Amino acid sequence: MEHKPFVPEKTDLKEFTFRAVFFGAIFAVILGAANAYLGLKVGLTVAATFPAAVMAMAVLKGLKGSVLEENIFRTTAAVGEALVAGAIFTIPAFLIAKDPATGKPLWDHLHYFESTVLMLLGGVLGVLFVSFLRKVLVEDKTLPFPESVACAEIVKAGQGGASGAKYVFGSILFAAFLEFIKNPVGGLALFKDSFSKFVHFKTSAINFLTTNGKSILSKKFGGGMLLKSPNASPAMLGVGYIIGYKPSAIVFSGGVFAWLLFVPLLNFLFSGQFNALIGQQINGVTVTETVISGAIWNSIVRPFAVGAMLVGAFYTLYSMRKSLWTGIKRGFKDLSKIKEEIEEEGGEIPRLEHDLPFKFTLVAIFLLVIPIAMIYYFFCQSVIGAIVAALVMTLAGFLFAAVAGFLVGTIGSSNNPISGLTLSTLIVAALIMVTIGVKGGPGIAAVLGVAAVVCTSSGVAGDIMQDLKVGHIIGGTPWKMEIACIIGVIAASLVMVFPMQVLHTATPGGIGGPNLPAPQAGLMAMLAEGIVGGQMAWPLVITGIGFSIGMILIGAPSPMLIAVGMYLPLESTFAIFVGGIIRVLADKFAEKNGLDKGNETFVNTGTLIASGLIAGEALMGMGIAAIVAFRDKLHIPNFSLGEPLGAWGGLLVFLPIAYILIKLPINAAKKNNG
Repeated sequence: MEHKPFVPEKTDLKEFTFRAVFFGAIFAVILGAANAYLGLKVGLTVAATFPAAVMAMAVLKGLKGSVLEENIFRTTAAVGEALVAGAIFTIPAFLIAKDPATGKPLWDHLHYFESTVLMLLGGVLGVLFVSFLRKVLVEDKTLPFPESVACAEIVKAGQGGASGAKYVFGSILFAAFLEFIKNPVGGLALFKDSFSKFVHFKTSAINFLTTNGKSILSKKFGGGMLLKSPNASPAMLGVGYIIGYKPSAIVFSGGVFAWLLFVPLLNFLFSGQFNALIGQQINGVTVTETVISGAIWNSIVRPFAVGAMLVGAFYTLYSMRKSLWTGIKRGFKDLSKIKEEIEEEGGEIPRLEHDLPFKFTLVAIFLLVIPIAMIYYFFCQSVIGAIVAALVMTLAGFLFAAVAGFLVGTIGSSNNPISGLTLSTLIVAALIMVTIGVKGGPGIAAVLGVAAVVCTSSGVAGDIMQDLKVGHIIGGTPWKMEIACIIGVIAASLVMVFPMQVLHTATPGGIGGPNLPAPQAGLMAMLAEGIVGGQMAWPLVITGIGFSIGMILIGAPSPMLIAVGMYLPLESTFAIFVGGIIRVLADKFAEKNGLDKGNETFVNTGTLIASGLIAGEALMGMGIAAIVAFRDKLHIPNFSLGEPLGAWGGLLVFLPIAYILIKLPINAAKKNNG
């Protein structure tokens, strides 16, 4: 059946206007900053296509903008999230990875020039790579593009006045308010975000028996278990709601393994040594049972989780091998096919088929490889190393752009495993660096630089393919959308270092600490250190590998998510799990109200509200971080009330969040059906 776009081929509607690009670029920065906060906190990002579409309608409707202008706005805005999704998995690794020669992190702060160049080059390359592949992928009827189709339906509905803007902006304000009144660092600190309680084990004796039953040791053990409540976090609940019960339960299972199995077990086995430390002051820290549990998790369980993540990432890629191989073959096949389809010079290309010129794109990619090689030389001070790194990056970048585009067409942008794709590139690059003799801090920096460009390129490629499909359905002009994406990449790249640096400076422990664990960046840093610098905690990593293999053998779902759950704080994974439970309750109440399973209005409204909760907390978190960072210079007073409502205040927050995530989508669907 012939494709008929929402806006016909021949139209006089405004499209690529200054206001569409300008506002889109602003929201690219805002959505990018929000996703940076979310990704550094829990290692998950949420595709910005839906909130960007709603914001485009909300902003441009008052200015009497056309649907094609909204399309340009959305495309420009959404790419900021995609850029950051790639950047936060890799660039913070420079703050975490240590130089073997000095034992200090490669960077003590985010370097603006290097970080910006890596994001800018990777993002623009992602756009250029996708321009080769757009036509065949978006017109492939075997690819469902689930999120693109859903977003296009929201856009079409918006032309009749049903934009859903009130749900997004209302939940943004609500979540921002909650974050301000609960934040203990720069907010009111009205109540506790979560609470914990250490439960002591009864002292028990164990006889260690050999295989022939002879005792070689008898010893008494104590220890205990640290129990925690879920974070009163609108963002975490929103994440759990969007990804659904099963993925949120899988992530939480990792937290259960870590905090209800491994930490108590190690605490039990080494209780004698740990008990002797309780009450002492060590490095300015008073040792308590809670401190000991945190130290066990951070120093033993997290390296163990890294090994499990490593196997989990490759198993994820292996389980998708058919889709990946199809994407790889299609990428190279389509490159030659598209070249053949280029119109003769002087011929007129139809508006809906007009991508960036083929020759221009090839020349631009070639020219971009030169500064990429230069910055790699800046990192590793080796001409051969820089050239090899640039070649690896270019090949892997195009390959994974094709794969990312194909996967987005199959499973959607939110499920695109770009960190797993990047991980394989990082390992290849690290092994090559060791082979050619580029080791130590410079080698680690070069490897992380390769990973940063590839990860950013893959993230942008997948997101753009999703937006180009929305544009294909709506009737947008491809080359104008691709130019808008490049503008969005430039805007977000130039600014995004600042919010990440503010978060690093103003958050206790910084990036890589307990409050901003940045799990993917920590994994990248540890692998680069381990392979190039020879400083990996191999016994713990190997046992984590064995654990993940065991999970695979028994058919456990998504060993990667289980490992990420072990790496993240329990209160975060617990909150995500509660969000998944709220989604289950919402679905059940929807069915009781006579709504069909998967009712479009119900699902879309819930997604918009949850997206607003995520954005609201993240944006207020960024604002509070800025307040803390500049408090002394600007003489900003301390707002803290000292948490007078305690932990009970935090638990009460779950009730209104659950109410709006359940009741409002049902009401919207019933109103639409009625």
